[in-house]
Amino acid sequence: MSSAPTPAPSQPLASMDEWEDFLKTRYPEPAPAPAAASRRPPPVGVAADKRAEEFRQYEADARPTVREFYRLNHTHQTYAFGQAKRKEYLGLNRMKMSVWEAMEYLNQLIDDSDPDTDLSQLQHLLQTAEAMRRDGQPRWMILTGLVHDLGKILCLWGEPQWAVVGDTFATGCAFSPKNVFPEFFAANPDSAEPRFQTPDGIYTPGCGLDRVALSWGHDEYIYQVCKDYLPEEGLYMLRYHSFYPWHREGAYDQFATAKDRAMKAWVLKFNTYDLYTKSHEAPDVAKLRPYYEELIREYFPDQVRW
Repeated sequence: MSSAPTPAPSQPLASMDEWEDFLKTRYPEPAPAPAAASRRPPPVGVAADKRAEEFRQYEADARPTVREFYRLNHTHQTYAFGQAKRKEYLGLNRMKMSVWEAMEYLNQLIDDSDPDTDLSQLQHLLQTAEAMRRDGQPRWMILTGLVHDLGKILCLWGEPQWAVVGDTFATGCAFSPKNVFPEFFAANPDSAEPRFQTPDGIYTPGCGLDRVALSWGHDEYIYQVCKDYLPEEGLYMLRYHSFYPWHREGAYDQFATAKDRAMKAWVLKFNTYDLYTKSHEAPDVAKLRPYYEELIREYFPDQVRW
């Protein structure tokens, strides 16, 4: 008698940086404008002229761990799953702590198996914020860079990688072929749900991205935590920075409003810092802490609900 197949691991990535490394391969940094490129949003649709066969090549060359991560993500991220997680977490009743305490709390998430970096999670957050600060970006944007990955504390509450990170996509409608590894959606139960089989699914064109249930992850969680405190441009950055099918591929744009499309430029601007400014140079946490604690107090209360 043959033995039962071994279940797929829920944490295939040796480090969550593997997912971002793949993104940098699939979405190379856009060429800067001749002058003041860092101070202007990059053009919308920077990847529009990239050939489909090039995308397939990136996927073929992806590490087995990355492929397995996407298989799990695309199999299990259903509309019902996302709704259940919103109900579970968005009451924001798990903890009360300051933003800086949340950064220290996230520091428990350590990738000992990642040979490419010795930086802590807190140092990664400071790296993004410091790149924006050096370029003279607005204070609210620097703060957005500081907090953008705090939603990864979901991992500390038992959520698997595929339910925390990954390119987000619309649920409740047909899965776009512009998603990474679209073939993996065949195993998603929503692929057999009749009401989800049209491009619009349960939505109406022009309804607004805020009415579309994206796959669950750290983007939506940190947006909900911060929605009463940051300017709208920063909230778009938080909520949609992993929505690559929309802001880099043009998928699901039938749901966008004119406001969503205008805000896309800010999301793209944010992503140049999120993906392409990381280095192995460790920020001096003790030296930087007073500046960032003052910045946090400018926008957030002493205690925030998580």
